[in-house]
Amino acid sequence: MTKEAQNERDDMLVDDPEPQDKQLDDIPDEFNPNYLKVYYGRLFPHADMFKWLSYGNDGKHPACDQSYIGRREFSFTLDNDIYLRFQSFNSASELENGIKDKCPFKIDIGPVYSVDPSKRLAYSQSGDNIFTPVERELVFDIDISDYDDARYCCSGADVCLDCWPLMTIAIKVIDTSLRDDFGFNHILWVYSGRRGVHCWVCDGKARRLNNEQRGAIADYFRVYKGNTNSKSKVSLVGSALHPFLVRSYSDVLRDFFEKKLLCSQQLLSDERYEKILEMIPDESITSELRGKWQDNRRSSSRKDVNVVRWEQLKQLLQSGKQKATGIRRCVEEIVFSFTYPRLDMEVSKHMNHLLKAPFCIHPKTGRVCVPIDPDVCDEFDPTNVPTLSKLLREINSVGLQVEGDKVWERTSMGKSIRYFRGSFLQPLMKSCKEEIEESYSAKVQQSKNSLTW
Repeated sequence: MTKEAQNERDDMLVDDPEPQDKQLDDIPDEFNPNYLKVYYGRLFPHADMFKWLSYGNDGKHPACDQSYIGRREFSFTLDNDIYLRFQSFNSASELENGIKDKCPFKIDIGPVYSVDPSKRLAYSQSGDNIFTPVERELVFDIDISDYDDARYCCSGADVCLDCWPLMTIAIKVIDTSLRDDFGFNHILWVYSGRRGVHCWVCDGKARRLNNEQRGAIADYFRVYKGNTNSKSKVSLVGSALHPFLVRSYSDVLRDFFEKKLLCSQQLLSDERYEKILEMIPDESITSELRGKWQDNRRSSSRKDVNVVRWEQLKQLLQSGKQKATGIRRCVEEIVFSFTYPRLDMEVSKHMNHLLKAPFCIHPKTGRVCVPIDPDVCDEFDPTNVPTLSKLLREINSVGLQVEGDKVWERTSMGKSIRYFRGSFLQPLMKSCKEEIEESYSAKVQQSKNSLTW
């Protein structure tokens, strides 16, 4: 079948108001670039994305910076890995038309620059080196492939419901700290579409951080330092843990390790307990535990062997006999090594780093990069998010009875877009407008004061 014929067939599938069951079944589950045209045309929330990235500067208030959104970089990845960097758009319609025209496999969002990024070459030729990032959300990127030494069910880009909770724990730890320790309020968590999560911190004070300040926040979260060859995976310095680490351990990490990860990954089974014993620096303790576990391989206890061995390990390490802080802290270090969030530090430290936009379709899985509500992140199932093929089947079932902005409400995208609008975008827009008004009022008052003099 020719490409033109295939496209014609795809259009017929989408436009038929009363599709037959056979036609619905004909849409394959795999990612199909031909269907992106339909997705971007009928489901992608162009207007919401533009409103978000304008941060209130798309209004008529005299303090609005009308050039703001036009200085934001968008990057499109097309078929065959063709990259279109430094795209910019001055209006919601421009953004929508640009996306519909190019049908990118991926959309990345960059910083707001000092000048329109699409005109950067003209500024460079003038000899003035003024093309520089001036604003960007504080972002975090967490990838489950970085946890391959903490999980045995999957590896690389593969993920299942036994190891995905590692991402859930990362969301809980980082989100709580961003709100409680740093005072940020407007935080968006997004599923990457395959194997991880992205975090966008959108408060004004976060967007205006310089690289040094971003690096300081990233370092605040730095605990995991391990690799596949190092025995010590974390760095818990000082005579006492930082309050943030104490809270993370007692509120989230300890229970998750003991009640879920320990058994789901069989971390203390006969084949795997040596990895944990290697984390204990006292050879006499490791020898004693190894001896116990080798003698009790056929234990008649009804308890899970991983639970039994973990209790034995804790009892020995935390007994009154162990005076050295390093030995007594081994239990915490083991838990942190397996469960603490592993951030891509470079993504967070630099303003000019690109990050995939929410609501993209991941080309490897066909899944939509949907927002995740941190308040109920335990309920998020990466295997059950909307896919491109599923959405097309849903559009076909709706047919042409629903037009325009109402289509998404009748699909599995509805819940995600409602959350994005109601829980993230609306509070953010309210805050942005208040900030713009406060800034304007302060300038007016300052002007009045100067005239008085």
